[in-house]
Amino acid sequence: MVVCFTLVFVDDPKEAPSTDVSAVATLDEPTRRRLYDHVVRQPGPVSRDEAAEALGLARPTAAFHLDRLAEESLLDVVYERRSGRTGPGAGRPAKLYKRSSKQVTVSLPERHYELAGRLLAQALEESEATGEPVRAVLHRKAEELGRQLAEQDQAGVFDLLEVNGFEPRYDDDAVVLGNCPFHALARDHTQTVCGMNFHLLRGVLEGLDEERLQACLEPSPGHCCVRLRPTASPPASARHP
Repeated sequence: MVVCFTLVFVDDPKEAPSTDVSAVATLDEPTRRRLYDHVVRQPGPVSRDEAAEALGLARPTAAFHLDRLAEESLLDVVYERRSGRTGPGAGRPAKLYKRSSKQVTVSLPERHYELAGRLLAQALEESEATGEPVRAVLHRKAEELGRQLAEQDQAGVFDLLEVNGFEPRYDDDAVVLGNCPFHALARDHTQTVCGMNFHLLRGVLEGLDEERLQACLEPSPGHCCVRLRPTASPPASARHP
């Protein structure tokens, strides 16, 4: 079973997944969800009084839930003077709420389709500009991203894979990946996406200076198409795209 919730904001890739889960859980409260839906549908920021009046709520109730939504980064807070006056005597700016600039995505199991989309778009654009085959560009871009992920995290390979949703586990001296972050794409476009994933993980190993393991393309039911094996003994069936 795959459960996905997507709220349309701009994402922070360093955000902890547990924070996104908390944000989504906040919307389970009916009044809070009504307030969120009301605010994001408005063309401009909304005050506590405006929200309370629109939904027939007491002002303290609206204020409480709006602030909770802001605490979870589901709404942004801005301050504006609604009177149109400025200077002394103009009064305090009103606290207003608007759609957040943050993207919240929760997927169980963890998926990273946006990452795949970006890689594919970059590969297509560079291929059109340079004439280099799209697949070659995609593989190079995937390896570059893998190295970047390794440089940003500087964790061990097992921890880095776990943080990025691959669900690694040891199988004797190999590392098996129990989840593919690109599952639906890999199912429908196997050669393209598995090749991209293979080069992404090669880049991760290179970025971590991990010479004891190598990425091997070994598709099997219920697993990611890539398995990490000891460098000295790749299986005869392992092949590179």
